[in-house]
Amino acid sequence: MSQKTPLNEIHRAAGGRMVDFAGWDMPVQYSGILDEHKAVREGCGIFDISHMGEFFVKGPGATKWLQLMLANDVDALQAGTSQYSFLLNKEGGIIDDLIVYRLAEEEYLLIVNASMIEEDAAWLTLHLAEAVTFENRSSDFAALAIQGPKSYELAEKVLGIVPPTERNRVLQLAPNQWLATTGYTGEVGFELVVPADTAEAFWTQFVEAGAKPCGLGCRDTLRLEMCYPLNGSDLAADVSPLEAGLGFFVALGKGDFIGRDALVAQKEAGLKRKLTALQVIDKAPPIRPHYSVLKQGLKLAETTSGALSPSLGYGIAMAYLPPELSREGTELEIDVRGKTYRALVVRKPFYKKLS
Repeated sequence: MSQKTPLNEIHRAAGGRMVDFAGWDMPVQYSGILDEHKAVREGCGIFDISHMGEFFVKGPGATKWLQLMLANDVDALQAGTSQYSFLLNKEGGIIDDLIVYRLAEEEYLLIVNASMIEEDAAWLTLHLAEAVTFENRSSDFAALAIQGPKSYELAEKVLGIVPPTERNRVLQLAPNQWLATTGYTGEVGFELVVPADTAEAFWTQFVEAGAKPCGLGCRDTLRLEMCYPLNGSDLAADVSPLEAGLGFFVALGKGDFIGRDALVAQKEAGLKRKLTALQVIDKAPPIRPHYSVLKQGLKLAETTSGALSPSLGYGIAMAYLPPELSREGTELEIDVRGKTYRALVVRKPFYKKLS
């Protein structure tokens, strides 16, 4: 039976089309994916992301321990800032991608993927060090993502503040209540992490102020247009951050961390595959994960993500390809239910805002 977020009844009352996602009963859409996608790109949308996990780490050894457990350089964070990072296995594969928020000198909040809460918690607990307190408080909190060009205008109306303009900032609004300027859509916006019993009030206030309820469907098309990876699709335990094109978020020079030796060896040997962006040239049905990517009829890989881009009006996808075939301008084919369509390797991201 699917788990429910504190906003489940609100989603149903608003006509949300509910689906099972990572064991959670979540809205995939309300008014429609295209309509909701447009709202985020041009106005403001609100997402329930309460299915994601909240881990708290503190104690005099917190920073040292997170440096060992995570791939990015936690020590580079100042209080009130955040970074994208990875929890890796010893082979350098991605257990999970996550956001680390440094709340104070030796106090951190980790936001992890819904499907990986239990596995992440078990892995971290297994490696827990002295002088570190680790708490999985996912059931105590809800989280909302308010995204789009008008999101700051709505924040001023509802919260009485204008969020920081810089990305990767986090500030405490009240006890157990944080605002963070991270996001998964490519638009300006912020997230609220709040006690579970306050989520309904925040959701209602933002919707009444003008935020459009949005589901997982447009969240997926928005993130794919930006080439943001999805754990379980583009990222997995047998894929490294280097292969995923996310080496910028791996601090090989910081010292030892779990998976480092494997990544160093992989880098020295040369990558055998890269996560590559593909634009469908031909008019084709929507591209989905696990469609074959071909070169002159020979299967090279399968798509990891795919969709019809609402902003661009053509099919887009990502796949792990050999480096020599991941160069911009390379022409390939994608097999959609027995029929092939031409695709072109393009530079990431697919969607670029007009300046």
